[in-house]
Amino acid sequence: MPGTLYICYFGIREPLVQTQVLPYLRELMKGDYSRKKGTPASREPKDTALNVSILTFESKRSDEDKKAFLKIRGELAAEGIDWDWLPYHKRFSVAATAWDTLRGIVTIRRFIARKRPDILHGRVHIPTLIGALARKFSRHKPKLLFDIRGFFPEEYTDAGIWPEGGWLYRAAKSVERWLMREADGFVVLTENARNLLFPESKETGFDKFGRPVEVIPCCVDFARRFSGEPGKMRGTLRKELGIDGRFVLTHVGSLGGLYMTEQIADLLAAARAQDPEVFALFLTQSSSDLIIPLLRDRGFAESDYFVGKADPLRVQEFLSASDAAISFVKSGYATASRSPTKIPEYLACGLPIISNRGVGDVDLQIENNGVGVLLDRFDESGYRKALKGVAGLNGVANRCRETARREFDLNKVGGERYRRIYRALLD
Repeated sequence: MPGTLYICYFGIREPLVQTQVLPYLRELMKGDYSRKKGTPASREPKDTALNVSILTFESKRSDEDKKAFLKIRGELAAEGIDWDWLPYHKRFSVAATAWDTLRGIVTIRRFIARKRPDILHGRVHIPTLIGALARKFSRHKPKLLFDIRGFFPEEYTDAGIWPEGGWLYRAAKSVERWLMREADGFVVLTENARNLLFPESKETGFDKFGRPVEVIPCCVDFARRFSGEPGKMRGTLRKELGIDGRFVLTHVGSLGGLYMTEQIADLLAAARAQDPEVFALFLTQSSSDLIIPLLRDRGFAESDYFVGKADPLRVQEFLSASDAAISFVKSGYATASRSPTKIPEYLACGLPIISNRGVGDVDLQIENNGVGVLLDRFDESGYRKALKGVAGLNGVANRCRETARREFDLNKVGGERYRRIYRALLD
């Protein structure tokens, strides 16, 4: 049976892993990885399914956490996914990352010797580096899939985490260049990123060295997480939050850094100036201190907003209680590669989107499908124009859901494209 090891520098319980890692692994397991015509029968796997393993790095490791891990491990094993983990270290970040990388190399080298996987699948730069170095020191040489996701060095610079042009940025770019040479295949999130990195693959599906390239945006799991009917779910949570009859503007995801929190608050203030009953809903893992003071400075009382976390399985419920959604991300080279997870989730729940320009493929997705408004400028006039534009979109809920099904369906888009690049690598 062909096998893969997925390497992820996040914890198994992180929302991103629950919504954008495990669903794809389940999709990969649905594939038929039999040989192409002309491949000798002696080289055909006896079992054409896929043996899937995942390695994560866990920051929370109390006795209670370890008990939860054993339960999760059993649940994943029942699905056919073998999960192992290593500790994640944060203090003294550069040294901590170096230590985690070394531990990962040793662990994966042993895994390669024991299981002889066909593919090492690295999610972004550090996991791919770990896989590449582990492979270097192994007799068995699995294929290396670089799941680029984002332009990590530029993102850290744009977010103010690293100084522009500093030694950390330069070191990360050197590693990136090496990984681009070492990898046997690539996944990017957007057509924008493909055009920047692998323009020749748009026609052929392969880069100039014959390595497969796939564009796989963040997708929606309609079977597990968005299977309910938004119309039927809408009333329950609105009553629970006491927001019946109010216009609800929603933001899902991180705050601060690349996410334009001040501008989000300004848009909400402009909406409140037009309608004092506007309600602001934030589902975020970030600290509430990043947004609540901004809302209060703009006249929002405690009864005018909700800021909190939501179980991934309840996200649809919260979004179905909303009327429109916000996605403001700093635009630039770094975000050309971005496929915001929130976009397909908004669309799946029928929400029109107010977004700024220049982020991944969002401009084309919104304009071509008529599912929202692109902000022209971050000022009072721009906010009023965007709010008026959203209010004037007729029949938008159905268009949003149709767009999500067509462009972001986990099985038909994400799953099929992952299965396709795996077949290319295995062949």
